[in-house]
Amino acid sequence: MDFPTFLIQLLNSVQYGLLLFMLAAGLTLIFGIMGVVNLAHGSFYMLGAYLAYALSGFFGNLMLAILTGTVLAVLFGLALEWLLFRHFYQREHLDQVLLTFGLIYIFEELRSMLWGDDVHGVAVPQLLSASIALNENQSYPVYRLFMAGVCILLAIGLYLLISKTKLGMKIRAGAFNHDMAGALGINIKLIHAVVFAMGVGLASVAGMLAAPISSVYPNMGSQVLIMCFVVVVIGGIGSVRGALISALLVGLVDTFGKVLLPSVSGMLVYMLMAGVLLWKPEGLFKA
Repeated sequence: MDFPTFLIQLLNSVQYGLLLFMLAAGLTLIFGIMGVVNLAHGSFYMLGAYLAYALSGFFGNLMLAILTGTVLAVLFGLALEWLLFRHFYQREHLDQVLLTFGLIYIFEELRSMLWGDDVHGVAVPQLLSASIALNENQSYPVYRLFMAGVCILLAIGLYLLISKTKLGMKIRAGAFNHDMAGALGINIKLIHAVVFAMGVGLASVAGMLAAPISSVYPNMGSQVLIMCFVVVVIGGIGSVRGALISALLVGLVDTFGKVLLPSVSGMLVYMLMAGVLLWKPEGLFKA
């Protein structure tokens, strides 16, 4: 493998890992704070992709579509938490699994009714459509670098929110012991709503960013859901830092595995998860 090829794969793995982090950060917070096993989290990724398709066609501008879609996704998350999820916090995990599994089918049917079952494309903005030449034959798209940059900025913002603000302190308290946090006067219902909306927003932004390079198609959320759970398990449930490190590890293993060991590449991520769990059953980091 020559250096330009190695650099391309390294950049792809980092970009993929950061995209996984966007999905896993919300999922690990929802699971760690609310105790809800949300199998429908991948549907929010799909929602973001279809919002990017619909809104970019309406506005003629992907950046404006992403900003508008993010607001709509957060509002949708708040409504969904208020209507459904808050009634299941104290229920058995089986009830939560059945609820979120049912939501997958509801979201897929609504997607089919609104946008059909065809594969759709989202155009890369003209400003970001160029490529950076690495040698005479290979180049790297500027849009992928833009994706990675946006994910890095959001990761920094999420870190500052969780670790440096009063809201973040309440979120961490809720993740550690939500009953004690509630007894100390923290509005746990409000924290749940904020965290759930944040998770929906992050997953939707990931879908909107990925839409121009992965296309928009039915059941696209199901493909990322399993990898998302792998990231959460490796990083440690409730740990945003763990989700970031785990997502980057998974991105590196998955991307380079497909290049160097294609015959066993489908196993490598799960072998990584098994190795981490044998070493640290609670994951790399605690909440």
